[in-house]
This record gives sequence, structure tokens and C-alpha cells, in this order.
Amino acid sequence: MKSEYTKTNSKIIDQWIEEGWEWGQPISHETFEKAKNNDWQVVLTPRKPVPKEWFCPMKDAKILGLASGGGQQMPIFSALGAKCTVLDYSEKQLLSEQEVARRENYEIELVRADMTKPLPFEDETFDLIFHPVSNCYVEVVLPIWKECYRVLKKGGILLAGLDNGFNYLFDDDETMVVHKLPFNPLIDKELYEASIKNNWGIQFSHTIEEQIGGQLKAGFMLTDIYQDTNGYGRLYEYNVPTFYATRAIKNG
Repeated sequence: MKSEYTKTNSKIIDQWIEEGWEWGQPISHETFEKAKNNDWQVVLTPRKPVPKEWFCPMKDAKILGLASGGGQQMPIFSALGAKCTVLDYSEKQLLSEQEVARRENYEIELVRADMTKPLPFEDETFDLIFHPVSNCYVEVVLPIWKECYRVLKKGGILLAGLDNGFNYLFDDDETMVVHKLPFNPLIDKELYEASIKNNWGIQFSHTIEEQIGGQLKAGFMLTDIYQDTNGYGRLYEYNVPTFYATRAIKNG
């Protein structure tokens, strides 16, 4: 059912992971050990590392990985001394987190939940939220920004990776514009059927008003931003930015 599209996405992402999806492959022991020696990097978007000055002091920081399962970023933050919680709707993404935590002997709180619903945390719980590109699987993003604001402490940091929508315009070869924006399978029957048939998941394009404007409406102050590319394909070859990352803080 279209009303349960987030459950559909959860199952499809589990399937992608079984097929070797790059965002579901946990880091190695060697990468974890390097992070313990302060040799590390993480991404919010496909390729460009997040500037280290975007982060809070990591020792004992309470960090929420929002739709950030997969055993890629939270292990790095744990190696740096942070106390991490990861919320994801994909069981396999959470299993990857559990796998790395057991292997490296650290504790992490695993929460399987749908981020379109109120987050299951008290007000002002976290120092930092790390939210890689993932709200492209959600139709309405403003409630997510409001929940992020609620669960962050005053002065807390929101780091978010965002899709600018360009990828949804093109065919698989990225040579022809075949879709109009907004890309929303819930309001286009043919697009919904194609999304299911082609195993794309139910994905959505979002505007800058929704993404950055939504953060501002929720109360955040934007402090920095950068663009990124797909890292492969025709749009990448033409250096077309398809993602951006934002750093915002909770004032007050």
C-alpha cells in the first residue's frame, strides 16, 4: 500500500544490502583502529569528506545517527570516544552496526524506527545528529527537521546530506531527461509502478525550500554548506552537483 511506503523502502534497502549496496558495507577493523588514532573521515554525501571542524568534541559526545545504519559512521564516532545511538528502519543496516560493535567491543544503542514518526527520544538528548542522504526516501521532510531540533541539546549540531533532485530527472544512462520534478511516486501511478518494478524503492525529490528552508523553519541556524557529485556516471563526468551537505546548529 502507498500509505506504508516506508515499510516498502525498508524491505528494498535490506535487499540492496544483500546485493552488496555500498552504503550497507561496514568498515574494516583496520579502519576502526585508524580512527582510534585520529586518522578518519566520514561522508554525508557520496564522495566528499565532511570537514572535521564541523563536528563537536567527540569524547563523550552523545551522537544520533539518523537513518545512518550500515556500520560506516557510528563505528568511527565510537572509536573517537562518542556515545552513539543509531536509528534506522532497515533491519540489515542495524545488524551491520551490531556486527561492528561486537567485533570492536564497544556499546551502541540500536533503534529500529520510521523517521517519519516522532523520534523515540527525550527533548535535548543529543549533542550532534549525523543524517546522511536518506530523506529522499521520505515524502515530507519538515517534521523530521522539527524532531531533530527537539532532540538536540541547545547549541547542538545537525549535519545532513541532501539530494538536490537532479538525479531524478534522467534515465539510467543520464543522457535524457525523462521525468519532471517533483519526483513523487505517491501522486503518479505510472511512476509508482515503475519504482516497484525496477526495485528503486519509493523515492522523492525535494526542493531547497524543503531541505534548507525546512531546517530554518524548524529553528536551526545554517552555519556551512557544500556541494558534491555522484562520483560516477555522465553527470559526474560533467561535474554536475547532485548533492549538498549542511551544518546547522540549534540556538537558544
